[in-house]
Amino acid sequence: MSSHTVDRGEFLGHPKGLFLLFTTELWERFSYYAMRAILVLYLVDRVSEQGGGGLGWSQADALSLYGTFTGAVYLTPLIGGWLADNVLGQRKAILIGGAMMAIGQFMLGTPHTWIPGMETTVFYIGLATLILGNGLFKPNISTMVGDLYKEGDHRRDGAFTIFYMGINLGAALSGFLVAWAYTQFGHTEVVNGQEIFVNDWQAGFVLAGIGMVLSLIIQFVWAQKLLGDIGTVPAAKLDRAQNQGSRKEPLTAQERDRIKVIMVMGLFTIIFWAGFEQAGGLMNLFTNEFTDRTIGTWEVPTTWFQSLNAIFIVIFAPVIASIWVRLGSKEPNSPVKFALGLVLLAVGFLFMIGAVIEMDGDPTNKSSMWWLVGAYLFHTLGELCLSPIGLSMVTKLAPLRIASLMMGAWFLFIAMANKIAGVIGSFIGHGGEKEEQLMNALSIFGGIAVTATLSGLILYFMSDKLVDWMHGAEDSSPKSELEALEEEVAVTADHEALPKS
Repeated sequence: MSSHTVDRGEFLGHPKGLFLLFTTELWERFSYYAMRAILVLYLVDRVSEQGGGGLGWSQADALSLYGTFTGAVYLTPLIGGWLADNVLGQRKAILIGGAMMAIGQFMLGTPHTWIPGMETTVFYIGLATLILGNGLFKPNISTMVGDLYKEGDHRRDGAFTIFYMGINLGAALSGFLVAWAYTQFGHTEVVNGQEIFVNDWQAGFVLAGIGMVLSLIIQFVWAQKLLGDIGTVPAAKLDRAQNQGSRKEPLTAQERDRIKVIMVMGLFTIIFWAGFEQAGGLMNLFTNEFTDRTIGTWEVPTTWFQSLNAIFIVIFAPVIASIWVRLGSKEPNSPVKFALGLVLLAVGFLFMIGAVIEMDGDPTNKSSMWWLVGAYLFHTLGELCLSPIGLSMVTKLAPLRIASLMMGAWFLFIAMANKIAGVIGSFIGHGGEKEEQLMNALSIFGGIAVTATLSGLILYFMSDKLVDWMHGAEDSSPKSELEALEEEVAVTADHEALPKS
């Protein structure tokens, strides 16, 4: 039980502070996903002399940078979490980090005409500021959700379900609203005698910055009223005061076995997320370049497809949760669910292979958008099978005295996966003919599908041994449907290094 738990009134049966944290996180996630949806599109778009446009990078370079960015997003929370626990406290870390993220977004949104010749430099500084701010903001919100409730409060799990729904709602809104911004403020130019429409990506980044500012305002105005002193005292200082004089014991054989499970599952985690994270990179470019997005005379904006994952989570999380509960004693163990997630990822890439085959090697033939919808659907189903296991497994298996170290190792696996995803996507090539890029994309999609399938099979046959190494940590007790739902809707947060406190 947190010593800071206070009664500040309720709304819909929960402390009002929950809805403050829900809204804060919703707008922060909106900001992040809006920026993520347009990052590679901005990098590869042509340079415009009249403002708007992009930086004119090759697709390979853009995807490589995307992987570096998303990888860093999972590393900086380790530093930010330490600073919050030992120096700043969670509330200060959130405000400082949020301010840095807003500044970073607005730097990315600086019109090129304001900084002639400095576009790339300002872009790098903005991206670095965004990454550092993310490290301070991201790891601290969910911990405060737990502090709103006393030990044993039955509402606590439901609170995290509500909170994670906020994350998915923010992610879902981002793709739609950012598309409105970059198209609404775009303009038409004449290039080589042809009229072309130039998207105003800077408007998209500014919109993302506005979302972050909304998150900050909400936190700044209402935090003290609704949260009291929750998050104001660095947690590690309190913990050290309570555990003075405790001795460090060597690891037992059982603890070493459990650590082996974390390491083995971590390797398969890299494979899954390296494939899954093609969504914001290679699949995003494929959507933009090679997909027929027209419905009648209207063209579906590319970034709308980036919202499919969050929408599918909200729709199918209750379905998957219900399936696990109804299976009862026949519910698969964690490694088998993990293996199933890898196979479903492979099925998703079969849809991408189908999209390329439909084009018959001719980039003037656009593929149907329904291939993409199918791919995102199966990738989300795979995520719902696999992601709830992630941080939850680490908290169950890691010895308490090295839990932070093991959590850091898990985040390192995810960071590596994101960087590898960028490297894999970059094999599409540095410019060149569209036909060559199409064939390279086919090879990448096929390679990921084969690797994910083989990895899933290997993990399936290893599952019994891994369960043995867990030494009873695998929870075999029956779950309620609410508990199962809470696990499933937590997948976005789990992927984003937001463990439940």
